[in-house]
Amino acid sequence: MTKWTGKSKGTPLGYQIFIFFIKKIGVKSAYFILYFVAFYYLIFSKEGRESGMYYFNKRQGFSKIKSLFKVYQNNVVFGKTIIDKYAIHLGQRDQFTYEFDGEEILLDLLKEKKGGILISAHVGNFEIAEYFLSGIDEFSQINLITTDAEHGAIKAQLDNISAKSNIKFIIVKPDLSHIFEINNALSNNELICFTGDRYFEGTKTLSANFLGKEASFPAGPFLLGSRLKVPVVFVYVMKDTDKHYHLYTRKADFKNRDAQDLLYQYTKSVEWILSKYPMQWFNYFDFWNDKKRNT
Repeated sequence: MTKWTGKSKGTPLGYQIFIFFIKKIGVKSAYFILYFVAFYYLIFSKEGRESGMYYFNKRQGFSKIKSLFKVYQNNVVFGKTIIDKYAIHLGQRDQFTYEFDGEEILLDLLKEKKGGILISAHVGNFEIAEYFLSGIDEFSQINLITTDAEHGAIKAQLDNISAKSNIKFIIVKPDLSHIFEINNALSNNELICFTGDRYFEGTKTLSANFLGKEASFPAGPFLLGSRLKVPVVFVYVMKDTDKHYHLYTRKADFKNRDAQDLLYQYTKSVEWILSKYPMQWFNYFDFWNDKKRNT
């Protein structure tokens, strides 16, 4: 098992096939194909299967037999979130319903005119968050902090379906010039979005207990969030049913300039959301760096 490399499940051809069915027949047809694709990944994606088995068996406490079934279900749910994302970008947003939990937190944040930092995780379907946020304030600009590898993958996917997103990307750079872009965005009352659960080898990390075992997290979101004097909130967009999404917003309550405390609050928050949606954990690599495990 390896650490995250910036690559996600799926191939360009696979995405194009799903896009074709979404366009020509509809979302349900893409869901139907997905059940077979998910089974393929269960059999042939060793890394994804092992990481899933570990998560469900060791971290969530399911039996090994039940964990294997959960891995398949997890593959299906993950695939559905991708299909939903494409369907929404293709103009089929009205097929889905949306529910807010904590909307007032975001409204209060924007009223402060300081900008704000949103920290999420690779759970649910955070990539459609812009549709929730534009519903709250159509003038709020979202900036997604990402790496060159991730940005290239996202851009390629959107270009494939000619989708135009209102999200601006701030690319993490070795010379740290992205910090100035972040400060400028915040001074314009814009929103800065991080995912706090993946890092590249060689970058600075912080450690915290997560689901009962020590894990490493990227230091950047928590160092910046704890030191910049702006509101910090945790945001998750979770799939309730095939056609219904639920956005959760929770304000982070942490000690000023204490990145470790902010990380602690974050891990507790992600644990809470996973207690409600255990099937929507989408990190398919050796997250806990436990290569000696036996699954």
